[in-house]
Amino acid sequence: MGEDHRRSTSARILVVQLGAFDLHARHAARLPEWFEARILNGRMGARTGSADLPLHGGRVPAWLAQRMARLGAVIVEALVLHEGPHGVLRRLAHPFWFQALGCVLGMDWHSSGITTSVLGALKRGLSGRENELGLTICGGRGRHSRRTPGELVALGERTGLDGAGLARTSRLVAKVDTAAVQDGFALYLHGFVVARDGAWAVVQQGMKPEARTARRYHWLSESVRSFVEEPHAAIEGEPQGAIVNLTDRRAAASRLAQVELAAHPDRVVRELREMRQPSHLQMPAHHDLRPTDVFLRRVHATLAAAAEQGPRDFAELLLQPGVGARTVQALAAVAEVVHGAPCRFTDPARFSLAHGGKDGHPFPVPLRVYDRTISVLKQAVAQAGLGRDEKLQAIRRLDEQARRLEGAASGPTLDALVEEERDQSHEYGGRDVTGPAQSRPRRGQLALL
Repeated sequence: MGEDHRRSTSARILVVQLGAFDLHARHAARLPEWFEARILNGRMGARTGSADLPLHGGRVPAWLAQRMARLGAVIVEALVLHEGPHGVLRRLAHPFWFQALGCVLGMDWHSSGITTSVLGALKRGLSGRENELGLTICGGRGRHSRRTPGELVALGERTGLDGAGLARTSRLVAKVDTAAVQDGFALYLHGFVVARDGAWAVVQQGMKPEARTARRYHWLSESVRSFVEEPHAAIEGEPQGAIVNLTDRRAAASRLAQVELAAHPDRVVRELREMRQPSHLQMPAHHDLRPTDVFLRRVHATLAAAAEQGPRDFAELLLQPGVGARTVQALAAVAEVVHGAPCRFTDPARFSLAHGGKDGHPFPVPLRVYDRTISVLKQAVAQAGLGRDEKLQAIRRLDEQARRLEGAASGPTLDALVEEERDQSHEYGGRDVTGPAQSRPRRGQLALL
């Protein structure tokens, strides 16, 4: 019997782990009469947080989408080297970190489109590398979201995971955020990320058009190690009753509990309300980046780390054509996305200062800087994979240095930083959805006619 069962204060307890929702029993089972039992959340996949975002239309231009896939893939690869596949799942399940990732990839820092574009970029970037990295991304937006169960079943056939169980988990998580928790947001996006051992994270999003708002939901299985070999949770009856093993494939499948749970979503709502309040990110409606949207001392610390640590750690890289101080600043932001602790992402808008945004907020995407960021990071990750991690460690030290300098660093205002970047945007190959950035007249001088 599992540790959760020994801690139980009552024998009448229903323990459900969403990741292992394919119920199996050693004996023919029916749902106990005491179905009013409590759902323990200690070992079940649980919602980890949510984010409210202004609904924003438009498409990601091809010149940015391709780069997002490349940079997103190499960031995931660095994370796998640093924390393993489960570390990637934990970060994707953190709403603030997910938003920071979208910002550093060059998407609009606050809008709903960040969810679709980031998941799409990661799915494209990791395609064909699932075995290498131990992660598979299924689902997507619209019709792609409806294909998620089929993709998970196919994944199970290729890998030996319980694809049918994963597909049922996908449906249940979607059902909880629609039928069980009726908050007025109609789901239109569902991304299901699976590790090679069956652990998973879900990112899904719904919209409320009349309020011009989207809501993103994050889920994490965390404790799931196998869907097919180990009983991670169970339905526990009276001491003299039968124990129903949720994951033992040697037993005949019991579908009754699944049907009953689906038929009583109000019970799930009660349990969700009793859960520890998860993280919630509230993004503003304004499109411009304002000082209130970022912790300026962290911006100053990142700039100072790039200035002080950069020349020492990147001496060899700085000799390469085109790699200079601006690229090191961008790498410092990427380093924090890879290595930063969860508490560091309470102002995800700050990461938009690395590569700008496709709509020109806070400034056009500096394509030359973006491409050099990808190049340097790919080179560092590739060498680390061969056992030579000096360059990856140098990037990591940028993040460590920024934390040390946070209390002491000072610098220009946010408005001054953004204006300077816009002044230089054409030199960095700046571009937004309207086209390439143009040279701006010098401030304080009359423009020549």
